[in-house]
Amino acid sequence: MNEHVTAEEMAERWNVSVRQVQMLCRAGKIEGAHKFGKVWALPADAPKPTRTGKLKPERRPKHKER
Repeated sequence: MNEHVTAEEMAERWNVSVRQVQMLCRAGKIEGAHKFGKVWALPADAPKPTRTGKLKPERRPKHKER
């Protein structure tokens, strides 16, 4: 049987905000996450997604010309 937890419970486990977990779910970064009405259900054993460290082109620091 697959056990599921809410975004609130996972946010507490991962020490992040509930909104951050919801955004990760919406972006498809958490495998097995499903939305039921307004509530996200995540697999209890889902690993916390890691950042790639890559910035979007518009977010890269701009170099000053001398």
